[in-house]
Amino acid sequence: MLRFEGVSFRYPEDAQGMMEDLSFAVQDGELVAIIGASGCGKSTIFRLINGLEHPDNGKILINETPIAAIKNYSAFMPQKDLLFPWRSIEKNVCLPMELAKVPAGEQEKRAAQVLEQVGLQDYAKKYPKDLSGGMKQRAAFARTLLSGADMLLLDEPFSALDYLTRVEMQEWLLRQWEHFHKTILFITHDVEEAIFVAKKIYIIQASRPFMEMECITVPLAYPRNREDLKRSEIVELKESLIGKLRRSVSL
Repeated sequence: MLRFEGVSFRYPEDAQGMMEDLSFAVQDGELVAIIGASGCGKSTIFRLINGLEHPDNGKILINETPIAAIKNYSAFMPQKDLLFPWRSIEKNVCLPMELAKVPAGEQEKRAAQVLEQVGLQDYAKKYPKDLSGGMKQRAAFARTLLSGADMLLLDEPFSALDYLTRVEMQEWLLRQWEHFHKTILFITHDVEEAIFVAKKIYIIQASRPFMEMECITVPLAYPRNREDLKRSEIVELKESLIGKLRRSVSL
């Protein structure tokens, strides 16, 4: 679904490039995690996919079409929920549809369906202040879904939550992915989180500019549960990934 072909990029204010001749691909319907040290370029990849930044060289393709030639192919969910406090949850999740000028009646219908799926149907008329952190993230995810895009870019969406809520949200995300069949790219600093949710993990571990991302397939089938993380091969994978990230920090 997504393909980077020889992509190079440097921010104007930086002496060094962020990436050089980078190529990788994500298949339709995959849930892929990207991990790496702070400042390594994870969020830059999202900005390039979204068209917020433009490659100096190379191509970014969606279904073999350059992204400049298409619209509404991806939707972005940041770390913070960014819900408008003066709008109800229903009105918050309707925002992408408002921007797309979807008729009001259709907005209400779609919002009701998605809010029911994410377990917030009883909170449609309430406001962000009435929701817990995890519920706000679910609302933000519902809003992202209602953009209509087939590819979702999630940038550390659970990092601000407490541990137990984060675990619950990881399990919840997998259920939503299995239900909606979206392609999801998921940035995280949490190696265990990446292993639990992702089919594949891309690792940025080289000094700048990086030219490749190592790709590791997680040896777990879906559906998953927390006990899977205790398996010896998964414990070994976790330690291996942590070692790779530590080495990248020292480069």
